[in-house]
Amino acid sequence: MNIFYNVEGIGDTLLIQLKDISREVKSFEKNGDVVRIFHSETNETAGFNIFNASSYYAFEGKGTVELTEALVDEINKILKKNGIEEQIEADLSPKFVVGHVVEKEKHPNADKLSICKVDVGEEVLQIVCGAPNVEAGQKVVVAKVGAVMPSGLVIKDAQLRGVQSSGMICSAKELDLPNAPQEKGILVLEDDRQVGQPFFQ
Repeated sequence: MNIFYNVEGIGDTLLIQLKDISREVKSFEKNGDVVRIFHSETNETAGFNIFNASSYYAFEGKGTVELTEALVDEINKILKKNGIEEQIEADLSPKFVVGHVVEKEKHPNADKLSICKVDVGEEVLQIVCGAPNVEAGQKVVVAKVGAVMPSGLVIKDAQLRGVQSSGMICSAKELDLPNAPQEKGILVLEDDRQVGQPFFQ
């Protein structure tokens, strides 16, 4: 789930993205100040837009809103006030974590891409990476699916040149870290960092 609020950019509207669906099957229904966005064939909810958001709660931010249990509770109250029985549930697990590159092999269809197996603690992810300095054995920063990069990019499952990729191995520049080098390459962490721990403490 990703939540966005920018009163200057889009007005007093809270945008809640639960799933990504294509425009061709996207439908809308309005209840009071809430628009539900859903899949026209499966009726699966993809998100909500809450208009006049500040009349319900003091939302802050110019872009991505930090997800907390308290915020999810407030949103569910707003949905109920507007006659929507459906409640949202949040995955509050960290989305930027320390990973360990356990395997790296060349992408069969792209010279500059590598296919990496990355241990992130509870699972091993397959991530296609274009960085020239990625190697097996490194500790790295992984943006998991659902992470929102400082640029606003939402990390999603993807296929890159025919190979499934779940997540992104990040550079210091992509993480918007101070004094990040300008040259291409992922951020390699000290070896004592614990796999699976949040990168941003």
